[in-house]
Amino acid sequence: MGVSETDSTRTPEQSGAEGGDGGDETTAGSETDSAGPSGAFTLWHQRAEAEKQALEANAETFTSETAHTAKPAEIADLRKKTTSAIPAGQGAGMFDWAHDWTGEYYQNGFLSDQSDQLDVDLSVYTEPAQEAVQFDGATVALPYAAETVGLIYNREMVDEAPETVADMTAVMEEYHDPENGMYGLSYPLDAYFMSAWAHAFGGYYFDESNVELGLSNEATLDGFQFILDNFVPYQPKDTGYDPQAAVFLEGNAPFAINGPWFLGDVRSNDIDAGIARLPSPEGDAEPKPYTTVKQLYFTSTLEGDEAAAAASRAFAEWYTTNTDVLSANAEEFGYIPVHEELAASDDLPEAVQGFSESVSLGTPIPTHPNMGDVWGPLEDAFNSVKNGDAELDAAFTKAEENIRSNWE
Repeated sequence: MGVSETDSTRTPEQSGAEGGDGGDETTAGSETDSAGPSGAFTLWHQRAEAEKQALEANAETFTSETAHTAKPAEIADLRKKTTSAIPAGQGAGMFDWAHDWTGEYYQNGFLSDQSDQLDVDLSVYTEPAQEAVQFDGATVALPYAAETVGLIYNREMVDEAPETVADMTAVMEEYHDPENGMYGLSYPLDAYFMSAWAHAFGGYYFDESNVELGLSNEATLDGFQFILDNFVPYQPKDTGYDPQAAVFLEGNAPFAINGPWFLGDVRSNDIDAGIARLPSPEGDAEPKPYTTVKQLYFTSTLEGDEAAAAASRAFAEWYTTNTDVLSANAEEFGYIPVHEELAASDDLPEAVQGFSESVSLGTPIPTHPNMGDVWGPLEDAFNSVKNGDAELDAAFTKAEENIRSNWE
């Protein structure tokens, strides 16, 4: 797909974009038609296979139609790589991840403020997306999609999406047969995926306005217990991402709770899938999953290398405002647009509509740096309860103690 111009931004050539690699290789040489040398940059990501292929195709298009070279590179452990390489000045110019690292990474000096150099007005994006890419007045990324988890169902097993967890349970009961490799549900149980139910009854993980934990609150514990009672009995024993994903992709479960990033693999496996908002528990409770904004971060390795910075900006501006790219991402992967023109459209694909309804119920992940210390202890506590090694209240009280000790 070609480099298309929108009303809100210019193509890379018109922007006078310059470039060099964000860290691993730098090539600066011939002049562009406007100003500055051409260049190459690396974009680190941790995408699923189908999304990876789409990004690589987008990078090839950008490279073929500009004076720059965009080089996506898959990283197995993006957090480990970014936190070790960037401080050493060896990181890529950009990386692709959700907005939840913004505060921590900016305060640690890993990100570069590109506010004064951007050729795109942030008003082209939705308000939550504008807020996600900024911290303490600095613009450290550009956004391209919102995401959260929703309910994915196999149409060969399920006629229509269940509106309540009770309706969902009836279907899970019908198909759950572990001895024959069949399960009622595919659902990775990490802190992000579980947030919908932890928040459903009035609980919370972390209140960033007051820097306060809520893991041991009664309402939060009710949410964790809800998962243990209603979902764990219908899942494969190993609740890690890959084992859970596999049972749905192999056609061995009617439901998956997962996100837009999963759709490429679903389609690659010829699963006829429907997407809907998460079902409601009984009573007034509603699932409130954490929502995130996917964005292209500018790293501190760009500072002092304007060629690299300009090339990275050119790609980020193009990728996040190119309606052809964004529409294809919505159609193929269920990415929820944060470009205002597309976000307001009534013609969003069915997959996007389903995830969009979950986003509308959800709450953004806090960007406060202390949030980063919550995930690990939370998951350790839940797993200890799930495995029968601890009681719910005691496990999460201990988790809060561990988190606070990390804050001191």
